[in-house]
Amino acid sequence: MRVDVCTEIFIARARDEVSAYAANPDNAPSWYVNIKAVEWQSAPPLNVGARIAFVARFLGRRLRYTYEIIEFVAGERLVMRTAQGPFPMETTYIWASTLFGGTHMTLRNRGEPTGFSALMAPFMAKAMRRANLADLARLKILLEEPGSESA
Repeated sequence: MRVDVCTEIFIARARDEVSAYAANPDNAPSWYVNIKAVEWQSAPPLNVGARIAFVARFLGRRLRYTYEIIEFVAGERLVMRTAQGPFPMETTYIWASTLFGGTHMTLRNRGEPTGFSALMAPFMAKAMRRANLADLARLKILLEEPGSESA
């Protein structure tokens, strides 16, 4: 069973600022509740082919996975994919400017779990949606705080 979770949010900051912050893997632990650590497997900066390892906790389990950047258009779109483990995943960020100078951000996770994870796919999709909504809300707070130097 395929999992496809798409969430979105409006952030009252310029698209270039939001995308620069969200696309920087080093910032992931500050706005992703479940991501605990990030390690570059290739030399920065972020570009197609770059590999970044993440350590996370999800549904009570410690996970370590490596994403490879497969598409990156600064300020517009970032697509990264992992193939290892029981739940290969593709994550996409899309940023668009709003009429009032803010940003509409879309976060999409999709993949096809295998083995035992496939049986848990509907539960995992719900948990992922909740986590993604919380992560985007946290990103919004970080970037909209008065005097925020985050971006």
